[in-house]
Order: sequence, then C-alpha cells, then structure tokens
Amino acid sequence: MDYGNSKSVKDVQSRDLDCIQFQLGRTPRDVHAIGYRCPCSMPAVVQTPPRLSDGTPFPTFYYATCPRLTGAISTLESSGLMAEMNDRLATDADLAAAYASAHKAYLADRDALGIVVDEVEGISAGGMPDRVKCLHSLVAHSLSAGPGVNPLGDEALSKLPQWWIENPCNSEMDA
Repeated sequence: MDYGNSKSVKDVQSRDLDCIQFQLGRTPRDVHAIGYRCPCSMPAVVQTPPRLSDGTPFPTFYYATCPRLTGAISTLESSGLMAEMNDRLATDADLAAAYASAHKAYLADRDALGIVVDEVEGISAGGMPDRVKCLHSLVAHSLSAGPGVNPLGDEALSKLPQWWIENPCNSEMDA
C-alpha cells in the first residue's frame, strides 16, 4: 500500500500551519517540519523540537496530527496489538534488536536539530527501546522515516485502513 510522501518538508507553509490548527483544534506549537503528508496532500505528522519555545521539554519529535490517522491508530491500540507486540519483544531477540535500532534512529533524527535537552536525553517515544506503549508515536515515526526503520511502527501501519480516502482533510479545509 502506498502511503505517500515520507520525505520531511522543512519549509512549513502558512497553509500547513492552518491545516494543523484545524486538525488539532488548537494553535500548533513549534512545528519544525512536516514529517509526513497524507496522500490527500495535507500534513499528517509534524516534527517538533525537543524543547518548545516556552521552555517545556518535548521528547516526541514525530507527532501525528491528522485526526483520521490518529483515530485509526486509537482503534488499533484498543485491539490488544500492543500487548502482543510487547510479548514478542520479550522473546524475539531479532525484533528487540531492530526495535532498539529504531530507537537510535529516532534519537539521531531529533539530535540532528542540534538542540540538546538534558531532560529528554536518551528518551525517544512510544516506549522504545524495550516496550510498546504508544502506537501513535511508532506509526508517526514509520511514516516520517520511511519503511524499514521501525519494525513495530511498520507493522502497525500495515494494519491501518486507508484513513485518507473517505472525506480527506483537504476537502474539509476547502469547505
């Protein structure tokens, strides 16, 4: 299944910020880049620096904003998938190693901003590197980094419906 563009777009446009505000129902905070755009062309994942402009530490570098995407992930979370993933992490050394590599990749992406925040040093998101506690973070990472970086994010993503098909965000924004 083609999920569209996974290349980060650092040149965030005012229309992007308007869309993200519409999606979140609040003013977006410190958007560094668009990490992923839905096939409907609207932002779905943003990159946020590890320290917000108000001084708050913020470890979640990849943050899903699209309400259809986050709703689909919430439904998946309620299915028991996270418990099953945690069981496999505890018994599958290859999966655990790949997941630890995903954690390192996440930190490297965030560290590339050159902003050191002691409070979140070594902390990524979603429970990485040794447990699964938030599929939203893992899917946002997979969508932004592309396939093959986060095995559990990729797995969760493969189980999602095509959230952008029915009533895409761009049709609401243009209404």
